[in-house]
Amino acid sequence: MSELLGRVLDRHRHNIVLLSRFVVVGGLGVLVNMAVLIMLRRIGPHFDDAVFPLGGSGFHLRWYHVFSTVAFLVANLSNFLLNRHWTFRSAAHSAWWREYWPFLAVGLVGQGIGLALLTLLMHPHSFLSLPADVLDNSSGWRTRLYWAQLIVIVVTTPLTFLLNKVWTFASVRDVHRQGSRSSAPEEPSLPR
Repeated sequence: MSELLGRVLDRHRHNIVLLSRFVVVGGLGVLVNMAVLIMLRRIGPHFDDAVFPLGGSGFHLRWYHVFSTVAFLVANLSNFLLNRHWTFRSAAHSAWWREYWPFLAVGLVGQGIGLALLTLLMHPHSFLSLPADVLDNSSGWRTRLYWAQLIVIVVTTPLTFLLNKVWTFASVRDVHRQGSRSSAPEEPSLPR
């Protein structure tokens, strides 16, 4: 059994290292995201106020959607720069814009899913609503918005890792593939 586990670990060691680095960058991104969210909550309007009412449904575009999106954009750029230079080490292999647009697109997919989840966690009549009696917004630790944002980040991170590895930072894989082909011995040519 341990021999099988050893072979599996050897086979996937590179992916485990990448995932570990991605998690570290993600942890820093969480700190950036939460710092921006906390700042916006303190200087902006009340996070539960409607920015744009959507009929009588009670599901409106609220300030917490705006705060979450701004926090995402700042953290996304920070994470991109760290992932590009440290996690996937693709800076020497691909142009900045060529990688940033897919990274942003992947992040926006995650943010879209996250905003839907955030709405469900924050709306008092949702089946996923965080308990208002415990998270009554009386202190930082009891602020529903902060806990909802953390839950969103935890849920969307595995999806964004996978999409970024497969799509955004694919140029690194392409360079490794080309390098392994060029380092392979050439087939002797037949005389003509």
